[in-house]
Amino acid sequence: MPARLFAPTIEVRAHCDLPCGVYDPAQARIEAESVKAIIGKLEGNDDPDFRTRAVIIKEQRSELVKHHLWVLWTDYFKPPHFEKYPQLHALFNEATKLAGATGTKGSMDADAADQLLAKIDEIAKIFWETKQG
Repeated sequence: MPARLFAPTIEVRAHCDLPCGVYDPAQARIEAESVKAIIGKLEGNDDPDFRTRAVIIKEQRSELVKHHLWVLWTDYFKPPHFEKYPQLHALFNEATKLAGATGTKGSMDADAADQLLAKIDEIAKIFWETKQG
């Protein structure tokens, strides 16, 4: 019995509690759409309580965009994908920066939200191409 208590364990990591193999850039896109919508709702709204809540939610959603992109970047895409699509690393880097402190998380820039959505669309196009074949 004591030997089992001190036996080596195997460490397993995944983006969820069970490595499901379910990946979809739509998760990042939904959060980015939310960010863009919040930025739009803030225009012309001077209620400080509403603005505070909206900014907090926008920042949380931007962080979720980064999370979903990182999961795709680090867990789904493999070396053969990066060989076939050499622009993929740059796309993920640009997209996560657009969702970060210099992008939608740290600003109210609707253009940054549009750029983020465009990058996610580029990533999604490649993602679905990899699923085809």
